[in-house]
Amino acid sequence: MAPIGGDIPFPGAVRLRFDELDGFSADDHRAAFACLLRSATAALDASPALRPALAVPDDLRAILQAAVALDRHPSDDTCRRFFETHFDPFRVASATGKDAFFTGYYEPLLEASLEPSPAFTAPLLARPDDLKTFAADEPRPAALAGYSAAQVGRDGALSRYPDRAAIESGIASGTYRPVVWLRDWVEVFLVQVQGSARVSLPDGRVLRITYAGRNGHPYTSIGKIIVEETGLSPDALVLDGLKAWLRQHGQAVGQVGRSVMQRNASYIFFETVLDASGDGPIGGAGFALTPLRSIAIDRTLWSYGLPFWVDATLPWMPSGPAARFARLMIAQDTGSAITGPARADLFFGTGEEAGRLAGGIRHHGTFVVLWPKGRGGAPG
Repeated sequence: MAPIGGDIPFPGAVRLRFDELDGFSADDHRAAFACLLRSATAALDASPALRPALAVPDDLRAILQAAVALDRHPSDDTCRRFFETHFDPFRVASATGKDAFFTGYYEPLLEASLEPSPAFTAPLLARPDDLKTFAADEPRPAALAGYSAAQVGRDGALSRYPDRAAIESGIASGTYRPVVWLRDWVEVFLVQVQGSARVSLPDGRVLRITYAGRNGHPYTSIGKIIVEETGLSPDALVLDGLKAWLRQHGQAVGQVGRSVMQRNASYIFFETVLDASGDGPIGGAGFALTPLRSIAIDRTLWSYGLPFWVDATLPWMPSGPAARFARLMIAQDTGSAITGPARADLFFGTGEEAGRLAGGIRHHGTFVVLWPKGRGGAPG
């Protein structure tokens, strides 16, 4: 499948009109535009990404420049016209023609320690010095020239780097450097799946934990493993249910809960930054995410900064049944489980309530990319 920089970024795209996007005119376009401005500022300042995606093409860069040049406080109508003037909507489907698949993620808020103790026994690890990676759209450096594509992970790390079980077995020997210590291995696994966290230390300081690299092994859904091997309903393994199941089945080496977690060979490394503001966690694009406006996409297919229209019936409200979710969102993050053009992870925010809502999202719906208007080789 050709990336977004090619002539046809994905097959089967269907050109639409904005008046065919049910609910588009009623969205909060100022909120979507404010989110877009974060992408524009980062792209124009050449701010480094945590997880580089495909380079922003010239025509999208020109649109981001136009966004920065717009009035400091544009009206909602001005913002809506901006999107309609600069982009054309194209519906994205999976390779089999099905609707897109959406999940949710969030930033956990946890207690932690800089040193191990009886209360804090499981470490998040810093990126090892020997972990070599390269960006999604750049040629392999000479150090990787001798390896096959199968040996190099989607994030550019060598898949021959140790897997989860091997990394965990090397912690006691000092092979890896802990960043902070959490209460148990389930919390470590949770933070790795979400890609970030905010942690409070015993002395009152608050740190943000941000992504720093991964070992290159493919991501495996342990929830899917549990469902297939136990017959449990997927509904019983949303976030709280999954954590409870893992803890009930043991976290010591050799116990079922720990063994299941280790069957996801993918391993995420982190770094810490002082939490000096109330902004959200740092996404793959290298700046703070916006709740319910930022999405994670497949960075090997899409550039950061592209707007997407998401329309699905989701259990996304704090109370009540599933309701329609229809809004314009901006690609600002990525994840090893987010693969394919018709796949997105919706960022819900920070803390327990955001986690409860995000954990319940596993739904199909409509996914529309706003493609730079007039760009040669538009999809379809």
